[in-house]
Amino acid sequence: MSLRLSTVILPVRRWHEGGRDQWLRAEELGFHAAYTYDHLAWRSFRDGPWFGAVPTLTAAAAATERIRLGTLVTSPNFRHPVTLAKELIALDDISGGRITLGIGAGGNGFDATTLLKEDQEPWTPRERADRFGEFVPLLDRLLTEDSVTYEGAFYSATEARNIPGCVQRPRLPFAVAATGPRGLRLAARHGQAWVTTGDPKLFEAGTSEQSREAIRGQIDKLDKACADIGRDMAELDKVFLTGFTPDRNRPLESLDAFVDFAGRHAELGFTEIVVHAPIPDSVFAADQAVFEQIATEALAQLR
Repeated sequence: MSLRLSTVILPVRRWHEGGRDQWLRAEELGFHAAYTYDHLAWRSFRDGPWFGAVPTLTAAAAATERIRLGTLVTSPNFRHPVTLAKELIALDDISGGRITLGIGAGGNGFDATTLLKEDQEPWTPRERADRFGEFVPLLDRLLTEDSVTYEGAFYSATEARNIPGCVQRPRLPFAVAATGPRGLRLAARHGQAWVTTGDPKLFEAGTSEQSREAIRGQIDKLDKACADIGRDMAELDKVFLTGFTPDRNRPLESLDAFVDFAGRHAELGFTEIVVHAPIPDSVFAADQAVFEQIATEALAQLR
């Protein structure tokens, strides 16, 4: 499978003040997909504009024609599978079947605390994994069955109707973000793709080589998770969301830097590499001209 290049457009611009133009430009540049984060707020962007993922993707679906669209990623931190399924079916319909759901267990950020009372503690990593383990299979059913009744430890559904279902059959694809054993098993069983950002423990003090070795280890574990259920790992797309390894944003400094970086990761088996659209004065600051050059010229050098 040939390497694909995609982008993430953070929802920080008003739609009529540059937001719409970014999604249109991503399609014009030939990106395979354009994703957005699904958060209530995110890190250094907390005190600035931040718009909802589903409405943003709905507008992007109406404005574009060819590019795939999706979340990278949605989590159970503030989503319920019943209501999320209803929104995804509508979004898949509006887009004409161009939606991918990136989904992960969630983390410790604002998503984990915004809906809590002051005396409540956020979920532990184990609790997040427990919920994720129930969330993904239930969402799978909700997107493939006309009516679902379910009662679990965390989620319930009583005759939840989802007619007519997704445009994409049997449902829109899941890109499951995971590095631990439980999440990798979910990716193996329910995913059409697997997503990683690398090993977060290496971000501050690790090296590029250590990062690639850690990712190689993650892929080996994914392979085992697939083998355990009799699935060929080659059936899964492998998506690398850049910007969170020791390389940080350096691959966007020049076309050559990106080609070298992407080539080394393509050798690990990735089928899709995702770069952040530049945002001035942020952790994702980059030269727009270089970003566009990478979008239009990098893949030819990587084939």
